[in-house]
Amino acid sequence: MTRTKSSNRWMQEHFDDEYVKMAQKLGYRSRAVFKLKEIQDKDHILKPGMRIVDLGAAPGGWSQYAKQLLGNPCQIIALDILAIEPIDGVEFIQGDFREQAVFDQLMQSLEGKRVDLVMSDMAPNMSGSKGVDQPRSLYLGELALEMAQSVLAKDGAFLVKLFQGEGFENYCKQVQQSFSKVLIRKPKASRSRSNEVYLLARGFK
Repeated sequence: MTRTKSSNRWMQEHFDDEYVKMAQKLGYRSRAVFKLKEIQDKDHILKPGMRIVDLGAAPGGWSQYAKQLLGNPCQIIALDILAIEPIDGVEFIQGDFREQAVFDQLMQSLEGKRVDLVMSDMAPNMSGSKGVDQPRSLYLGELALEMAQSVLAKDGAFLVKLFQGEGFENYCKQVQQSFSKVLIRKPKASRSRSNEVYLLARGFK
């Protein structure tokens, strides 16, 4: 298959990327770890003893970083439709969390306990068309919010990747109804030309 100019540019950017090189050097699974790390350094969302659900976790970088940072005791459950290499101390559930059987498996793993943090770095397969990609991104954000509303403990937190564009403001208002504080973060590790941001909601009501 012949690569397009845009895919060639992405490949070149990827291999020249300082965060890609740093991830490889430090043994992290993806450059996305540094986005979470920047948010952690600023907002301290990861704390010892937490119970965390990581949505769209593949290849597992966020769960890997959280586990390294928190050590024991903590509970991290990662979910994705794609398989990931095992991470010591992280439970992985493969499947679509919209499906009842997958959701039930998550509930079983939580043993009736509520979660301190739901984090989602999910993104759609990008087509390059904003009219297609933006609604898909918001849909994933809505699914992540529904999960957070289902499993979070009172005062819990929610971190989700979004793309700024049509529907973004309405989504933020929707989140504000369930949380006492909503912040927007744009980590340096996010590519500058991307309209990707992270919404951090705290104080689940």
